[in-house]
Amino acid sequence: MTEPDPFTRIRRGLLELAVLTVLQPGRLYAAEILERLSSTPFATQEGTLYPLLGKLRRDGLLEHEWEESDSGPPRKYHHLTEAGAARRTQLAEYWRELDTTLEALGAPR
Repeated sequence: MTEPDPFTRIRRGLLELAVLTVLQPGRLYAAEILERLSSTPFATQEGTLYPLLGKLRRDGLLEHEWEESDSGPPRKYHHLTEAGAARRTQLAEYWRELDTTLEALGAPR
């Protein structure tokens, strides 16, 4: 198995922040999260998203509830906990700090 390229590794590392950011305004079900990410560099697939959602829930950063759907089976809606909102803020601030540091080191903008 070959190692992912550096761009893929960076994207995977930031996917948690992307998902927490997408959920910041309110609750969404997985298909909506995938749709919001689909037109961004964070586009991903169910096989990546579902394990991440499970990890975030186990870490206490997300909660979910089931809701009936008019167009099919019940949907699991995910939303941030207080800890999840705090983690999103921490990760976003850290990312800005890294960006500022790279710029100070001479990285192009």
